[in-house]
Formats: sequence, structure tokens, C-alpha cells
Amino acid sequence: MSNWIRKESAERTKASFPELFFDLVFVFALIQLSHTLATDFSLATAAENLLLVLAIWWLWIYTTWVTNLLDTEQEAVRLLLFALMFGGVLLAIALPEAYGDHGKAFAGLYCTMQLGRSLFTLYAFRQVDRASYLTFLRITVWILVSSLFWLLGAFAALEERVIFWAIALLIEYTSPAARYWVPWLGRSPRETLHVSGEHMAERCALFVILCLGETILTTGRNAAEHMQSSTTFAVFCSAFLITGFMWWIYFHHGQQKAADRAEATSAPETVAHNLFTYGHLPIVAGIILTAVGEDFTLSHPGEQSSMKNALAILGGPALFLLGNLWLKLAATRKLPLSHLAGLVVLLSTLAVVPWQTNIAIQIVSAATLLMVALWEYFALRRTGAATA
Repeated sequence: MSNWIRKESAERTKASFPELFFDLVFVFALIQLSHTLATDFSLATAAENLLLVLAIWWLWIYTTWVTNLLDTEQEAVRLLLFALMFGGVLLAIALPEAYGDHGKAFAGLYCTMQLGRSLFTLYAFRQVDRASYLTFLRITVWILVSSLFWLLGAFAALEERVIFWAIALLIEYTSPAARYWVPWLGRSPRETLHVSGEHMAERCALFVILCLGETILTTGRNAAEHMQSSTTFAVFCSAFLITGFMWWIYFHHGQQKAADRAEATSAPETVAHNLFTYGHLPIVAGIILTAVGEDFTLSHPGEQSSMKNALAILGGPALFLLGNLWLKLAATRKLPLSHLAGLVVLLSTLAVVPWQTNIAIQIVSAATLLMVALWEYFALRRTGAATA
């Protein structure tokens, strides 16, 4: 059993091929959600699908924590990842009807994957690392409690399902802050898990790349379906530029700073939660929402925009900037003023939505991200500081 644990002497800073293979399934799941939102985007469906985004992200990020601790070159760990991949594909297929006929399948698969991975890790640490074993024992108890609400929701009507699943996610998302307290065992001691911050940073960065890449592919496919419109090419160009600017904003400065911060800290577990478990969620959610907004613009470029469309077209980049702002603030302890300015511009644009077309709103989004990227780039070149 002990050979399942990643050795201290092993290369821990590089993501393995099984991990990258595993990531593709979850990017597919997130893209499934963007398609669902683009088909029926309202405040109600947005709230419902937000719960699903939170669920998919939690499933992925906690598996990433486990592969950070276990040796993915070991056959048993690889088999775990392949089993989770198979479950992830089925989960993605169930996503569009998670609030309909596939609710039981979605909840059952989600709970099985969460519990199965946690029990596997619990077994891996048995008689190897007592402190880590007890931490995963606490985590398993929390997952059992949240699973109860997932299953109750699966058998409930739509309104009750949303409430039960929201409670389940609240339990899961607050568990690290509570340090997985359970009766008789108490709280998990701080910095119990021997986390590689650089490995976590690379895993999250690769996931962001996959999400951005899938957004380009999806936008290209949608553009091909609307080539009869004279404005399709302009919309596609602006969508491509938005993706490129997002890549620049994330990778030019923030990602490496986050990796450096996570690796240099004396509290890697706490920093990893701040930077990756929670810090990357708005970044990924922003990419998904941006893809939804681009779908709206490709379908109806010259149509007068609505607040619903603008919330996706502007809200996606705004969420992305907010996530990067937090990431860079947490990593460098300095506020990125360029990101704050970009958020102000995007929010101010909502005031003129009733008088603008979808394509005009998307061009504003692209121009705002370009402004942020250039501001940060030249400020960093001039001062070398992290206040860009």
C-alpha cells in the first residue's frame, strides 16, 4: 500500500499523462453545461446550472488534490483515474437533464465518484501516514453527509431538488474551512497533507488551457453554422481575441506568481485552498459563461441586446477578471489595478445595454480585456511590480 503514496523524492511538479487524460472528461462536462445554458439562459436556469458547475469543479479539484498526494505511475492509482473518467463521462451525459429525468443518475454517479475516490485514498494512507489517514477519514464523513442531501434531492421535485443540492454543496465547500471537524475526532490539524504547490499550480493551469481551447473549438463550430451571416466573421474574430486575451491575462503574470507563492510558503495546504480550490473557480466559471455569451452573439449578432444576453457576454469576462484579481492579490499581496479598472468598465457597460447590439457588447468585452492585458504588460515592464 505504501507505494501508492507519491514519494518525496519523486518528480512532483509535472502533471502526468493519466492526469491530463482525466482532465479532458471534466472539460467535456463543463462544455455540456455551457451548451445547456446557451439553449435556455434565464436567472432560474443560471442558478440551477451554477450548482452543477460547483459540483463538477469540486469533483475535479478534490481529485487533483488526491493525485497530488498519490503516485499516478502506480497501476492502482491509474485504475482509479480511469474509473473516475468513466464515471465522469456518464456524469457529463446526465448533466443536461440533471434537473429532469437524469437527476437520480447524476446524483448517484456524483456520490459514487466522491466516496470511491475518498475511500481509495483512505486505504492508501492506512498504516502509512496516520495524520493524513485521519484527515481523509474526516473528509469521508463529510462526503457521506453531503451525499445524503444529493440523494434526497435526486428523489425530490425540482424546487426541493435545488434546495437539497444547494445544502449538499454548502456542506462540501465549507468543509475545508471547518477543517473537516467530526465528533470524537475533532478538527484536522493544519498543514497535515504534504501538498506540492507547484504541481497544483500546473494542474490548474493546464485545466484552464483545456477550457480555453475547448471554447475556441466550440466557437469555431458555432461560427461554421452561421456563416450565411455577413457579421459572423467579425463575431468570430472578436471571440477568438477574447480567448487570446484571457490566456494572456492569466499566464503572462498571475499563473507563475501563484505557483511561486504556493511552492515557497510554509503553509502549502492553506495556500493551495486559497489559490486553487477556491481561487480558480471564478476563472473557470468565467470561461464557461464567456462561451455562452459568444454563442448568443454568433446566433443573433445584430439583434438589440438584452440584460440576459449582456449578463453572459459581459459577465463571463467580469468573472474571469475577478478570479484573476483574487489570484494575483493572494499571490503577490498587491491589488492589480488594471483588473479593477476592467471590472468597472464591464459593469458600466450594462447601463447602455438597451441601446446596443449583441456584437457591440461583445466588442466592448474584447476591448476591455485588451486594455487590461496592455495595462498590466506595460506597467510590469516599467516598474517590475505586481501593481499592474
